Amino acid sequence: MTRHEWREQEGEEVRFWRANFHGGDFSLYTRTKEDPDWLKLDPPSVGDLEKLREVLWRKYQRKRCPWKFVAKVDQLLGRPDASKD
Repeated sequence: MTRHEWREQEGEEVRFWRANFHGGDFSLYTRTKEDPDWLKLDPPSVGDLEKLREVLWRKYQRKRCPWKFVAKVDQLLGRPDASKD
């Protein structure tokens, strides 16, 4: 299993994100700084998948994740056969 984590700040609220890649599928989770429990996004929205793709794209550019992760999210977003941007 591979885990990708990031955080976003909107005003005063800090939101933590976690994406697990296991068995060929992604599972997305989120929580706020005040909330200790992770909320599974099932199914994740298009906006959530776009955020994940952005994180994975930046990691791919730094050689921190394989291209197959970016391609998998592109597939979930319904994009045509993704070539390397």
